[in-house]
Amino acid sequence: MDVVTLEGNHVRLEPLSLSHVSALVQAATPLRETYTYTEVPATEAGMQRYVETALARQETGTALPFATIDRKSGRVVGSTRFGNIEFWDWPAGSPHQRGAHLPDVVEIGWTWLAPDAQRTAINTEAKLLMLTHAFETWRVHRVWIRTDSRNERSRRAIDRLGAHLDGVIRAAQVAYDGAIRDTATYSIIDSEWPAVKARLRGLLER
Repeated sequence: MDVVTLEGNHVRLEPLSLSHVSALVQAATPLRETYTYTEVPATEAGMQRYVETALARQETGTALPFATIDRKSGRVVGSTRFGNIEFWDWPAGSPHQRGAHLPDVVEIGWTWLAPDAQRTAINTEAKLLMLTHAFETWRVHRVWIRTDSRNERSRRAIDRLGAHLDGVIRAAQVAYDGAIRDTATYSIIDSEWPAVKARLRGLLER
């Protein structure tokens, strides 16, 4: 999977690297109550492991992680990634296969932002850039987004995108706070993308 930089008016998503570790710790340190349900390391060593894990998954072709940069200030304000990248086994000559080198399904997640970057155009535009890349460059069939079912802040943000709630998977995994997590699973499919794109552009214009 080729690494890419995605850039808009408010945000630049650049390939995550170990050089981002210190800046990510600075972004993650203040007002940590917003990270109750999200893995956001607060120490240099923890963030180094976090980035190394993301890069290891990138090496296997199952993830593409980014550092989130505020274009106005040039500051690192968080991270996000494509994950669980799937290549389906298609029958020979299937008209539904976009290309053997292109993924069929991706997840957008592992997203967190510094408190002062939350609820700004940065997150909205980052999602627009990632969804545009997924649906228009990779031409995926589906993008999915998952979150802890208790994370009302995250669920409101996903609803705001126009994603469809597919359901809640009960007792899905261990949560970051040590509880047994129910996972709310959302999706956007390729036929829905034009409407979602128009919705996100409208939000940015406002």
